[in-house]
Amino acid sequence: MTAQTVQTSQTATSSLAVLARQTRDAARRLAVLPTTARNQALEAIAAALEAATPDLLAANAADCETALAEGLAKALYGRLKLDANKLAAGIAGVRDVVRLADPVGQVQIHRELAAGLIMRRVTCPLGVLGVIFEARPDAVMQIAALAVKSGNGVILKGGKEAVRSCEALVQAIHRGLIEVGIDPAVVRLLTTREETLELLKLEQDVDLIIPRGSNAFVRFVQENTRIPVLGHADGICHLYVDRAADLQQAVAIAVDAKTQYPSACNAIETLLVHRDIAADFLPQVAAALRAEQVELRGDAASCTLVEMTAATDADWGTEYSDLVLSIKIVDSLAAAIAHINEYGSRHTEAIVTNDPAAAAEFMAQVDAAGVFHNCSTRFADGFRYGFGAEVGISTQKMPPRGPVGLEGLVTYKYQVVGTGHVVAAYTGTHAQLFTHRDL
Repeated sequence: MTAQTVQTSQTATSSLAVLARQTRDAARRLAVLPTTARNQALEAIAAALEAATPDLLAANAADCETALAEGLAKALYGRLKLDANKLAAGIAGVRDVVRLADPVGQVQIHRELAAGLIMRRVTCPLGVLGVIFEARPDAVMQIAALAVKSGNGVILKGGKEAVRSCEALVQAIHRGLIEVGIDPAVVRLLTTREETLELLKLEQDVDLIIPRGSNAFVRFVQENTRIPVLGHADGICHLYVDRAADLQQAVAIAVDAKTQYPSACNAIETLLVHRDIAADFLPQVAAALRAEQVELRGDAASCTLVEMTAATDADWGTEYSDLVLSIKIVDSLAAAIAHINEYGSRHTEAIVTNDPAAAAEFMAQVDAAGVFHNCSTRFADGFRYGFGAEVGISTQKMPPRGPVGLEGLVTYKYQVVGTGHVVAAYTGTHAQLFTHRDL
């Protein structure tokens, strides 16, 4: 690396750090606004997005045209495309966030420590979020809405394939913020790969990084920053059809979980079938899936019942994000749970069964952020959970876990108020003066 290259990199980092601090300052002013003011900002954003609909659709159409010419992967193209219905749903999501309770300023603990010494634990914004995503321009609306509601600043970085869409969306969001007197620096957009790399270095200016994209992309982010990262690298989800399943119900759930939006991280990649019902169930589900153009890859036992491509060991650990599904016949509920815990990504797993005991064991023993019974894994979504929207899905053990909405964008602080209290007065035999009484 030349001295000139080092100097250029340092200059870029310094410049972005200045912008990040401007976003932090704007966020601090946003955070102290009353709930009504932040809700008015969201209404203004929604109205501005509606007014800009023709421009937004045109910008996305241009992105899609370029993406097709450059051979963008099918799964990414599905996420990139922002048609009128998806745009309208995104705008509705902004308004849904308005109706959610304000997560800021909530008193979680209110306690008298000693006479006249009062402690409160109060929720507050994280500060500045750095959100990096591939394709998915609709994420701009979701994330900006959640950031504004929770009093956070956000620095957005979309993929190059969605740059026109993201720029048009952020311009509309800025118009909405300016209309109600809020500094538009609270929502900032980056557009180059170089800026992504510099963003990951701003541990003094950015409080949380949220990556949304392929497993390789998320792993890259995790390995190249010291800023805390919220997200998941893989979306390897399973559906297990138990021997006590309603087969018609199981077919419908399997088709929805695989085909409703195959590029989504909560779509299933493997179907596990109990051996006792495999002969009846597999022909039914295979026909229904093939009617939706799904390619099937099965283990040896599955291939004897339905003609399909033989699965390899690699298939069990693959996130296809496409109309491809691996199938395995298992001897028991325990075998299904063992397979899921070995190959799953701790995202979302589901069982179809009418046996309450089997369902309870599955839900207790499967290690995942979402564990479902008799419903599609596609319900693992912040909007569908009633969060209004989500900034991403986390598969980590520590909270927040699963779809992350407003509650994942706040932390808390301890506020202690006294009247000249000193610790020396509460030591030794005087320790009994602590009351620790909840108010």
